[in-house]
Amino acid sequence: MITAEMLTGRSTAHLAPLVGNHRLQPQAVTAFVAMQQAAQRAGFDLQPASTFRDFDRQLAIWNGKYCGERPVLDRNSQPISVAPLSPAERCEAILRWSALPGASRHHWGSDLDVYDPTLLPPGKKLQLEPWEYEQGGYFHGLNQWLSAHMTEFGFYRPFTEDGDGVAVEPWHLSYRPLAQEAEHLLTPALLLAAWQDREVAGAEWLERHLPAIFSRFISPEGKV
Repeated sequence: MITAEMLTGRSTAHLAPLVGNHRLQPQAVTAFVAMQQAAQRAGFDLQPASTFRDFDRQLAIWNGKYCGERPVLDRNSQPISVAPLSPAERCEAILRWSALPGASRHHWGSDLDVYDPTLLPPGKKLQLEPWEYEQGGYFHGLNQWLSAHMTEFGFYRPFTEDGDGVAVEPWHLSYRPLAQEAEHLLTPALLLAAWQDREVAGAEWLERHLPAIFSRFISPEGKV
């Protein structure tokens, strides 16, 4: 059973090593390694770009974006200035691409971002932006292979529709047997408890609108 601390990125007791510093829950590690092996037979070097991320790391990302110290992107993946934005506008712009601390799917040990490092051209850095995975992008072939085969290993993409909430993230995979449990357990009250004694930028506005934020960005197969 996953605990509140595990759900919100404040515990690592549910994790096992994957490769390097990357960690997932043991069941997800086994499933991903099996998918890696299948991808290798198809000619792809499927690797994690990001796996578990703890609360403090997500807090640094959120606060950095809110304060303008990290880039914030619009719906077309173009950088915008947050300086002239209201608290509501800042939070909504950030939530399109980044989760609230304590609400990231990367806390759960079920989710990871993937790519193929051998397909990245020399001198280019991984951006984790949709164009890299679309037709003409570096990872289009890998993206198509994943679309055809990931469900065989229990994985799915939680962010596939470009609506009013989270942006499309073709690189982000969830291991369904574990992610579904976490989705059902995470609540606004549990998230607020994780914020106690922590400085979350924009918290005053966020706390007033948290139920709506859950409906738009978190609970409909949420954000991380």
